Amino acid sequence: MAEPAKSSPLSELRIALPSLPMRLQEVGRFVAANDYDATTRSMRDLAAVAGADPAAFTRLAKAIGYSGWDELRAALTEARRPLQTSPFSGRAKSRRHGPHADVALVTDKLEAEAAGLPRIPAQPIAEAARSLHDAKRIWIAGYRSCRSVAELLNYELRLFRPEQVQLVGASGPDDLDLGAFRPGEAVIVIGFLPYTHASVRVAQAAYRAGATLIAIADSVSAPMAEGADHVLLFEAASSPGFFPSLTGAIAIAQSLAAVTFSLGGLAAKKRLENTEARLAAASTYVSEKG
Repeated sequence: MAEPAKSSPLSELRIALPSLPMRLQEVGRFVAANDYDATTRSMRDLAAVAGADPAAFTRLAKAIGYSGWDELRAALTEARRPLQTSPFSGRAKSRRHGPHADVALVTDKLEAEAAGLPRIPAQPIAEAARSLHDAKRIWIAGYRSCRSVAELLNYELRLFRPEQVQLVGASGPDDLDLGAFRPGEAVIVIGFLPYTHASVRVAQAAYRAGATLIAIADSVSAPMAEGADHVLLFEAASSPGFFPSLTGAIAIAQSLAAVTFSLGGLAAKKRLENTEARLAAASTYVSEKG
């Protein structure tokens, strides 16, 4: 029997952060945000940049189960090595046999998708929507397949807040937007395993800027969820098929838009009506035939 996969040192660190003393939390967040430097620079150099006592790095390592900083640094180095992973083909199953095998797969997938939606908690979504309502500007980031979720949320929010919502990287290189994050703004990052480096960079930039960070993710230990003000969880891996499910992420995105619109009251309704009038004037939609 194969041994269970060991969690990454960064995942172990992120999970342990809430239970650590405040000073170790600060050092832990520094390591999580600068894991490359942690593998290449001396502990003394890291401490100088972090404004911490070098011994704090040793205490941090011991607090999460390592013998010392050298062992944690070695684990971080090993975790950064490229892996020949198969995140999608590894999910694929052999084709079922029988006259109704394909229909059975569709049925199983639809049932799994439907079963996952009621397990999404509503209260955290409502709280995150209140943060969006209060935000001066809303930034949305989603990469690869999660780009579709980000674009849907961007479209719905811009129907009634056209000047205050923007996709990260929509008008130029991502790094220009990362430098534009400000306190009082909200940054939404969407992702599931395997997580993209780009999504982590967006989340880290939002955290450093003091913006409200909202993570729509498949796990509380997702690297783009570390330090988030709101973590909205969906089930990506429970549905059959070679590709993880985005149904829950889409439901969360649409719920965020619905509640944010509701909180906007008459002003939001008026802006939505203005958008509808502009679309009608442009003959955007096919006319219904009576």
